[in-house]
Amino acid sequence: MKKRAIIIVLDSVGIGEMPDAYRWNDEGSNTLKAISSHPNFDCPNLKRLGLFNIDSVENEGVREPEASFARMSEASNGKDTTIGHWEIAGIFSPRPLPTYPNGFPEEIIKEFEKRAGVGTLCNLPYSGTDVIRDYGKEHVETGKLIVYTSADSVFQIAAHEDVVPIEKLYEYCQIARDLLQGEHGVGRVIARPFEGEHPYKRTSRRHDFSLPPASDTVPLIIKNAGYDSISIGKIFDIFAAVGFTESMPTAGNNDGMEKTIATLKRDFNGLCFVNLVDFDSSYGHRNDISGYAAAMSEFDKHLGTVLDLLQDDDLLIITADHGCDPSTPSTDHSREYTPMLAYGKNIKSGVNLGTRQTFADIGATVLDWFGLSYEDVYGSSFLKEILND
Repeated sequence: MKKRAIIIVLDSVGIGEMPDAYRWNDEGSNTLKAISSHPNFDCPNLKRLGLFNIDSVENEGVREPEASFARMSEASNGKDTTIGHWEIAGIFSPRPLPTYPNGFPEEIIKEFEKRAGVGTLCNLPYSGTDVIRDYGKEHVETGKLIVYTSADSVFQIAAHEDVVPIEKLYEYCQIARDLLQGEHGVGRVIARPFEGEHPYKRTSRRHDFSLPPASDTVPLIIKNAGYDSISIGKIFDIFAAVGFTESMPTAGNNDGMEKTIATLKRDFNGLCFVNLVDFDSSYGHRNDISGYAAAMSEFDKHLGTVLDLLQDDDLLIITADHGCDPSTPSTDHSREYTPMLAYGKNIKSGVNLGTRQTFADIGATVLDWFGLSYEDVYGSSFLKEILND
């Protein structure tokens, strides 16, 4: 029997600090609170589904929410994109991925330069827009690659597309990915191309080179069971291309939602896994409350179309992978609870699932939706609690 599940990850839309937020200096972080108080925030569809009915969300909810809902806890030791998505898909990560607050060790940089045959600049934690502002001219003049990191487990390489052709930049990133294993196995190596004259502008041809998942994931299990497993956005990269029958890169949130809507109009049978990265990369990390609020409102408009397209045997889950509060001094991710809204014609409305102990309950529920065993993944299904009798 044909069934479909759609998981939409609102990248970085956290809903308040977790009890252990102090370990990451994230006390007081609350991404949703920061953006929902801005005049640009207008999300009637999320509100009617029950976003503001979730435990501890301070905004006023609706009397009869149309979705079932929960507050999701991150069980893994981290607050980054890779670990968050892996946990949604059934993987518990007890150890944090390595980070480099003082830049990468000299031996790593020297070995990368040797393998790549090119010099490097920077090697510090940096904002992606600031680093091309400060090092872009020197890069253009010398051809040296701009290597930088952040509070996340990432090795990022920025290069001007007229100086380093995009395929060559990807080649350099693959060299770094092959090098950064084991002790220095960062979650992602990221290509950060830019263009134009100073002040330079980043292009949409970013590409992530991720560590492969440590064990089987929900997309892979669904694929191996003979279903479609469709990636939209950077999902494909986050899972190192493992577990998908089809991949659609996107140029931003609107493109991602347009491709999601087009996919829902097709006769696919299986999982559609979507990441909307702009919330995080364009607004959360930029501390842009106004832009973040407006982007949420744009998503909400697209969500109305998604809801209209759902078929009888569709399960829609909306969630997030971490926080990135644009109102705090930090420009980094924040250790926050995330929202979960579950909606469909066969899904009960108004069921408050309280606080779940792991993001992985989402993946277990999706496997349960397809009648597949979830014993081999982390997490517990809540399908029986929300499925219509």
